[in-house]
Amino acid sequence: MKLMPFFNPQKIKNMKAITFHSSTDSFQLEEIKLPTPGKDEVRIKVQACGINPVDAKVINWKRMVGDQMNNDWVVGLDVVGVIDEIGEEVEGWNIGDEVFYHGNMTRPHGGLAEYAIHRVNTLLDKPEELSILDAAASPCAGWTAWRAVVEKLKVDKDDTLLIIGGSGGVGSYAVQIAKNVCNCKEILAVASSRNEEYVKSLGADHVICYDQVDVLEEVKRLTNGEGVTKSFDTIGDDNDIIAANALGFNGQMLELVRAVRPEKYENVFMKNLSFHQLALGAGHEFGNVGQKAIVDAGIGLTVALVNGQVKSPKLTTVDFEGAIKTLNNILNKKVVGKVVLTLDA
Repeated sequence: MKLMPFFNPQKIKNMKAITFHSSTDSFQLEEIKLPTPGKDEVRIKVQACGINPVDAKVINWKRMVGDQMNNDWVVGLDVVGVIDEIGEEVEGWNIGDEVFYHGNMTRPHGGLAEYAIHRVNTLLDKPEELSILDAAASPCAGWTAWRAVVEKLKVDKDDTLLIIGGSGGVGSYAVQIAKNVCNCKEILAVASSRNEEYVKSLGADHVICYDQVDVLEEVKRLTNGEGVTKSFDTIGDDNDIIAANALGFNGQMLELVRAVRPEKYENVFMKNLSFHQLALGAGHEFGNVGQKAIVDAGIGLTVALVNGQVKSPKLTTVDFEGAIKTLNNILNKKVVGKVVLTLDA
Protein backbone atom coordinates (compact mmCIF):
# COMPACT_ATOMS: atom_id res chain seq x y z
CA MET A 1 0.00 0.00 0.00
CA LYS A 2 1.34 3.44 -0.91
CA LEU A 3 0.61 6.56 1.11
CA MET A 4 1.45 10.15 0.23
CA PRO A 5 4.06 11.49 2.64
CA PHE A 6 2.48 13.78 5.20
CA PHE A 7 5.74 14.80 6.85
CA ASN A 8 9.03 16.34 5.86
CA PRO A 9 11.87 14.18 7.22
CA GLN A 10 14.47 16.73 6.16
CA LYS A 11 13.31 19.05 8.94
CA ILE A 12 13.50 16.38 11.64
CA LYS A 13 16.81 15.83 13.43
CA ASN A 14 15.81 13.93 16.56
CA MET A 15 13.16 11.41 17.59
CA LYS A 16 11.64 9.82 20.67
CA ALA A 17 12.78 6.27 21.33
CA ILE A 18 12.93 3.65 24.04
CA THR A 19 16.63 2.95 24.44
CA PHE A 20 18.32 0.07 26.21
CA HIS A 21 21.29 0.87 28.41
CA SER A 22 23.40 -2.27 28.52
CA SER A 23 25.50 -1.05 31.45
CA THR A 24 22.45 -0.93 33.72
CA ASP A 25 20.14 -3.36 31.86
CA SER A 26 17.41 -0.71 31.86
CA PHE A 27 15.01 0.88 29.35
CA GLN A 28 14.69 4.66 29.02
CA LEU A 29 12.44 7.01 27.02
CA GLU A 30 14.83 9.48 25.42
CA GLU A 31 15.28 11.80 22.48
CA ILE A 32 18.02 10.55 20.19
CA LYS A 33 19.40 11.41 16.76
CA LEU A 34 17.25 10.43 13.78
CA PRO A 35 18.93 7.40 12.12
CA THR A 36 19.95 7.36 8.45
CA PRO A 37 19.39 4.25 6.30
CA GLY A 38 22.32 2.40 4.77
CA LYS A 39 22.59 1.66 1.07
CA ASP A 40 20.32 -1.42 1.25
CA GLU A 41 17.98 -0.09 3.94
CA VAL A 42 14.92 2.10 4.33
CA ARG A 43 13.86 4.36 7.17
CA ILE A 44 10.31 3.88 8.38
CA LYS A 45 8.02 6.27 10.21
CA VAL A 46 6.63 3.86 12.78
CA GLN A 47 2.87 3.48 13.12
CA ALA A 48 2.97 0.56 15.56
CA CYS A 49 5.40 -1.97 17.00
CA GLY A 50 4.59 -5.28 18.67
CA ILE A 51 6.34 -5.96 21.98
CA ASN A 52 7.74 -9.46 22.42
CA PRO A 53 9.61 -11.37 25.13
CA VAL A 54 12.77 -11.29 23.01
CA ASP A 55 12.75 -7.48 23.22
CA ALA A 56 12.60 -7.45 27.01
CA LYS A 57 15.16 -10.21 27.30
CA VAL A 58 17.87 -8.21 25.52
CA ILE A 59 19.80 -8.60 28.77
CA ASN A 60 20.25 -12.27 27.81
CA TRP A 61 21.28 -11.82 24.18
CA LYS A 62 23.13 -8.48 24.21
CA ARG A 63 26.50 -10.27 24.07
CA MET A 64 25.70 -11.33 20.49
CA VAL A 65 25.74 -7.69 19.45
CA GLY A 66 29.11 -6.77 20.89
CA ASP A 67 30.63 -3.32 21.05
CA GLN A 68 28.11 -1.67 18.70
CA MET A 69 25.46 -1.76 21.46
CA ASN A 70 25.59 1.73 22.93
CA ASN A 71 23.02 3.66 24.95
CA ASP A 72 21.11 4.59 21.77
CA TRP A 73 20.24 0.95 21.07
CA VAL A 74 16.50 0.54 20.32
CA VAL A 75 14.71 -2.83 20.49
CA GLY A 76 11.41 -3.73 18.81
CA LEU A 77 11.25 -6.32 16.04
CA ASP A 78 7.67 -6.30 14.77
CA VAL A 79 7.19 -3.00 12.97
CA VAL A 80 4.55 -1.47 10.70
CA GLY A 81 4.91 1.98 9.20
CA VAL A 82 5.54 4.17 6.16
CA ILE A 83 8.84 4.47 4.26
CA ASP A 84 10.19 8.02 4.51
CA GLU A 85 13.79 7.62 3.27
CA ILE A 86 15.46 5.10 0.96
CA GLY A 87 19.05 3.90 0.74
CA GLU A 88 20.98 4.60 -2.46
CA GLU A 89 20.91 0.99 -3.75
CA VAL A 90 17.28 0.24 -2.88
CA GLU A 91 15.02 -0.67 -5.80
CA GLY A 92 11.34 -1.55 -5.90
CA TRP A 93 10.34 0.51 -2.86
CA ASN A 94 9.18 4.12 -2.71
CA ILE A 95 8.69 6.85 -0.14
CA GLY A 96 5.12 6.54 1.11
CA ASP A 97 4.91 2.73 0.86
CA GLU A 98 3.17 1.19 3.88
CA VAL A 99 5.22 -1.81 5.02
CA PHE A 100 5.79 -4.24 7.88
CA TYR A 101 8.49 -6.68 8.89
CA HIS A 102 10.19 -8.85 11.50
CA GLY A 103 13.43 -7.14 12.46
CA ASN A 104 16.96 -8.33 13.10
CA MET A 105 17.72 -8.37 16.83
CA THR A 106 21.46 -7.95 16.21
CA ARG A 107 21.01 -4.56 14.51
CA PRO A 108 20.18 -1.17 16.08
CA HIS A 109 17.27 1.19 15.33
CA GLY A 110 14.36 -1.09 16.26
CA GLY A 111 10.69 -0.18 16.22
CA LEU A 112 10.06 1.13 19.75
CA ALA A 113 10.74 4.60 18.39
CA GLU A 114 9.26 7.21 16.09
CA TYR A 115 11.50 5.99 13.25
CA ALA A 116 13.16 2.63 12.53
CA ILE A 117 15.67 1.22 10.04
CA HIS A 118 15.37 -2.09 8.16
CA ARG A 119 17.06 -3.89 5.27
CA VAL A 120 14.71 -4.30 2.33
CA ASN A 121 15.39 -7.99 1.69
CA THR A 122 12.90 -8.98 4.40
CA LEU A 123 10.48 -6.08 4.00
CA LEU A 124 6.82 -6.83 3.21
CA ASP A 125 4.21 -4.61 1.59
CA LYS A 126 1.24 -4.27 3.97
CA PRO A 127 -2.06 -5.16 2.30
CA GLU A 128 -4.87 -2.65 2.79
CA GLU A 129 -7.01 -5.45 4.24
CA LEU A 130 -4.51 -6.07 7.04
CA SER A 131 -4.99 -3.68 9.95
CA ILE A 132 -2.05 -1.85 11.47
CA LEU A 133 -2.54 -3.69 14.76
CA ASP A 134 -2.68 -7.14 13.11
CA ALA A 135 0.45 -6.30 11.13
CA ALA A 136 2.34 -5.23 14.25
CA ALA A 137 1.14 -8.16 16.36
CA SER A 138 1.79 -11.02 13.97
CA PRO A 139 5.46 -11.35 12.88
CA CYS A 140 7.39 -12.74 15.86
CA ALA A 141 4.67 -15.00 17.21
CA GLY A 142 2.54 -15.63 14.13
CA TRP A 143 5.27 -16.17 11.58
CA THR A 144 7.07 -18.47 14.00
CA ALA A 145 3.88 -20.50 14.43
CA TRP A 146 3.45 -20.66 10.67
CA ARG A 147 6.97 -21.94 10.09
CA ALA A 148 6.57 -24.48 12.88
CA VAL A 149 3.19 -25.92 11.93
CA VAL A 150 3.14 -25.54 8.14
CA GLU A 151 6.77 -25.66 7.02
CA LYS A 152 8.64 -27.70 9.63
CA LEU A 153 6.11 -30.17 11.06
CA LYS A 154 3.95 -30.15 7.91
CA VAL A 155 0.80 -30.84 9.93
CA ASP A 156 -2.06 -32.32 7.90
CA LYS A 157 -5.48 -33.97 8.18
CA ASP A 158 -4.05 -37.22 9.52
CA ASP A 159 -2.18 -35.68 12.45
CA THR A 160 -2.81 -35.52 16.16
CA LEU A 161 -0.86 -32.48 17.36
CA LEU A 162 0.19 -31.57 20.90
CA ILE A 163 0.88 -27.85 21.47
CA ILE A 164 2.48 -26.95 24.79
CA GLY A 165 1.64 -23.33 25.58
CA GLY A 166 -1.64 -23.10 23.72
CA SER A 167 -2.67 -19.76 25.24
CA GLY A 168 0.63 -17.96 24.58
CA GLY A 169 1.51 -15.75 21.64
CA VAL A 170 2.98 -18.47 19.43
CA GLY A 171 0.63 -21.15 20.71
CA SER A 172 -2.54 -19.16 20.06
CA TYR A 173 -1.54 -18.70 16.42
CA ALA A 174 -0.39 -22.34 16.14
CA VAL A 175 -3.74 -23.74 17.29
CA GLN A 176 -5.59 -21.69 14.66
CA ILE A 177 -3.13 -22.50 11.87
CA ALA A 178 -3.27 -26.22 12.64
CA LYS A 179 -7.08 -26.22 12.73
CA ASN A 180 -8.05 -23.81 9.97
CA VAL A 181 -5.14 -23.96 7.51
CA CYS A 182 -3.76 -27.50 7.93
CA ASN A 183 -7.08 -29.22 8.79
CA CYS A 184 -5.39 -31.10 11.63
CA LYS A 185 -7.45 -34.11 12.72
CA GLU A 186 -7.06 -33.47 16.45
CA ILE A 187 -5.36 -30.76 18.49
CA LEU A 188 -4.35 -31.26 22.12
CA ALA A 189 -3.28 -27.96 23.69
CA VAL A 190 -1.64 -27.57 27.09
CA ALA A 191 -2.63 -24.49 29.10
CA SER A 192 -3.66 -23.43 32.59
CA SER A 193 -7.25 -24.00 33.69
CA ARG A 194 -7.92 -20.23 33.69
CA ASN A 195 -7.21 -20.16 29.93
CA GLU A 196 -9.10 -23.35 29.06
CA GLU A 197 -12.11 -21.69 27.42
CA TYR A 198 -9.92 -19.24 25.48
CA VAL A 199 -7.83 -22.05 23.99
CA LYS A 200 -10.96 -24.01 23.10
CA SER A 201 -12.27 -20.91 21.29
CA LEU A 202 -9.13 -20.93 19.14
CA GLY A 203 -9.95 -24.42 17.87
CA ALA A 204 -8.30 -26.89 20.24
CA ASP A 205 -10.18 -30.19 20.46
CA HIS A 206 -8.84 -30.90 23.94
CA VAL A 207 -7.28 -28.55 26.47
CA ILE A 208 -4.99 -30.29 28.94
CA CYS A 209 -4.86 -28.16 32.09
CA TYR A 210 -1.38 -28.69 33.47
CA ASP A 211 -2.43 -27.36 36.87
CA GLN A 212 -5.08 -30.07 37.24
CA VAL A 213 -3.81 -33.22 35.52
CA ASP A 214 -0.60 -35.01 34.58
CA VAL A 215 -0.01 -33.95 30.97
CA LEU A 216 1.56 -37.19 29.74
CA GLU A 217 -1.09 -39.35 31.38
CA GLU A 218 -3.81 -37.24 29.78
CA VAL A 219 -2.15 -37.50 26.36
CA LYS A 220 -2.08 -41.28 26.72
CA ARG A 221 -5.75 -41.31 27.70
CA LEU A 222 -6.85 -39.09 24.84
CA THR A 223 -4.85 -41.05 22.24
CA ASN A 224 -5.72 -44.52 23.54
CA GLY A 225 -2.12 -45.05 24.54
CA GLU A 226 -0.71 -44.41 21.06
CA GLY A 227 0.70 -40.93 21.63
CA VAL A 228 0.48 -37.97 19.26
CA THR A 229 1.96 -37.91 15.78
CA LYS A 230 3.51 -34.46 16.24
CA SER A 231 4.27 -32.08 19.11
CA PHE A 232 5.29 -28.44 19.45
CA ASP A 233 6.84 -27.00 22.61
CA THR A 234 6.59 -23.19 22.80
CA ILE A 235 7.50 -22.84 26.50
CA GLY A 236 10.96 -24.29 27.15
CA ASP A 237 12.32 -25.36 30.54
CA ASP A 238 11.75 -29.15 30.70
CA ASN A 239 8.66 -29.15 28.50
CA ASP A 240 10.73 -30.59 25.66
CA ILE A 241 10.79 -33.84 27.65
CA ILE A 242 7.00 -33.88 27.85
CA ALA A 243 6.67 -33.04 24.15
CA ALA A 244 9.05 -35.84 23.15
CA ASN A 245 7.63 -38.46 25.49
CA ALA A 246 4.10 -37.70 24.26
CA LEU A 247 5.02 -38.87 20.74
CA GLY A 248 4.01 -42.17 19.27
CA PHE A 249 5.94 -44.27 16.74
CA ASN A 250 7.52 -42.17 13.95
CA GLY A 251 6.57 -39.01 15.84
CA GLN A 252 8.03 -35.57 15.19
CA MET A 253 8.70 -32.78 17.68
CA LEU A 254 9.57 -29.13 17.23
CA GLU A 255 11.34 -27.35 20.08
CA LEU A 256 11.19 -23.56 19.98
CA VAL A 257 13.06 -22.35 23.07
CA ARG A 258 16.08 -24.58 23.64
CA ALA A 259 18.18 -27.19 21.84
CA VAL A 260 16.61 -30.64 21.78
CA ARG A 261 18.07 -33.22 24.17
CA PRO A 262 17.41 -36.70 22.77
CA GLU A 263 19.42 -38.29 25.57
CA LYS A 264 16.75 -37.06 28.01
CA TYR A 265 13.79 -38.57 26.14
CA GLU A 266 12.32 -42.05 26.40
CA ASN A 267 12.88 -44.72 23.77
CA VAL A 268 14.01 -42.30 21.05
CA PHE A 269 15.65 -44.90 18.82
CA MET A 270 13.00 -47.62 18.95
CA LYS A 271 10.17 -45.10 18.46
CA ASN A 272 11.94 -43.68 15.36
CA LEU A 273 11.50 -40.11 16.58
CA SER A 274 12.53 -36.99 14.65
CA PHE A 275 13.27 -33.52 16.00
CA HIS A 276 13.15 -29.95 14.65
CA GLN A 277 14.51 -26.61 15.86
CA LEU A 278 13.27 -23.16 14.96
CA ALA A 279 14.48 -19.58 15.49
CA LEU A 280 12.61 -17.22 13.14
CA GLY A 281 15.00 -14.27 13.33
CA ALA A 282 18.05 -16.44 12.70
CA GLY A 283 17.10 -16.33 9.02
CA HIS A 284 18.46 -12.78 8.79
CA GLU A 285 21.99 -14.16 9.22
CA PHE A 286 21.81 -16.94 6.61
CA GLY A 287 21.67 -15.14 3.29
CA ASN A 288 18.93 -15.49 0.70
CA VAL A 289 17.77 -18.89 1.95
CA GLY A 290 17.29 -17.73 5.52
CA GLN A 291 15.75 -14.41 4.56
CA LYS A 292 13.34 -16.10 2.16
CA ALA A 293 12.16 -18.34 5.02
CA ILE A 294 11.16 -15.24 7.00
CA VAL A 295 9.38 -13.63 4.04
CA ASP A 296 7.56 -16.83 3.05
CA ALA A 297 6.26 -17.27 6.60
CA GLY A 298 5.11 -13.66 6.64
CA ILE A 299 3.25 -14.03 3.36
CA GLY A 300 1.66 -17.30 4.45
CA LEU A 301 0.30 -15.98 7.73
CA THR A 302 -0.78 -12.67 6.20
CA VAL A 303 -2.92 -14.50 3.64
CA ALA A 304 -4.48 -16.53 6.47
CA LEU A 305 -5.20 -13.35 8.45
CA VAL A 306 -6.73 -11.56 5.47
CA ASN A 307 -8.85 -14.65 4.64
CA GLY A 308 -10.13 -14.87 8.21
CA GLN A 309 -8.59 -18.29 8.89
CA VAL A 310 -6.49 -16.83 11.71
CA LYS A 311 -7.18 -13.96 14.09
CA SER A 312 -4.78 -12.02 16.27
CA PRO A 313 -4.82 -12.82 19.99
CA LYS A 314 -6.35 -10.29 22.34
CA LEU A 315 -4.44 -7.02 21.87
CA THR A 316 -3.61 -4.19 24.25
CA THR A 317 -2.23 -0.90 22.93
CA VAL A 318 0.17 1.32 24.87
CA ASP A 319 2.12 4.55 24.52
CA PHE A 320 5.88 4.91 25.10
CA GLU A 321 5.57 4.90 28.89
CA GLY A 322 3.28 1.88 28.71
CA ALA A 323 5.79 0.13 26.45
CA ILE A 324 8.54 0.53 29.06
CA LYS A 325 6.20 -0.84 31.70
CA THR A 326 5.37 -3.77 29.42
CA LEU A 327 9.04 -4.60 28.86
CA ASN A 328 9.63 -4.67 32.61
CA ASN A 329 6.45 -6.70 33.20
CA ILE A 330 7.61 -9.30 30.68
CA LEU A 331 10.81 -9.73 32.67
CA ASN A 332 8.68 -10.22 35.78
CA LYS A 333 6.32 -12.63 33.92
CA LYS A 334 3.31 -10.36 34.44
CA VAL A 335 2.13 -9.87 30.83
CA VAL A 336 -0.93 -11.63 29.43
CA GLY A 337 -1.89 -11.33 25.78
CA LYS A 338 -0.26 -9.26 23.04
CA VAL A 339 0.85 -5.67 23.65
CA VAL A 340 1.45 -3.19 20.81
CA LEU A 341 3.00 0.27 20.94
CA THR A 342 0.95 2.66 18.76
CA LEU A 343 2.11 6.08 17.60
CA ASP A 344 0.09 9.02 16.39
CA ALA A 345 0.35 9.74 12.69
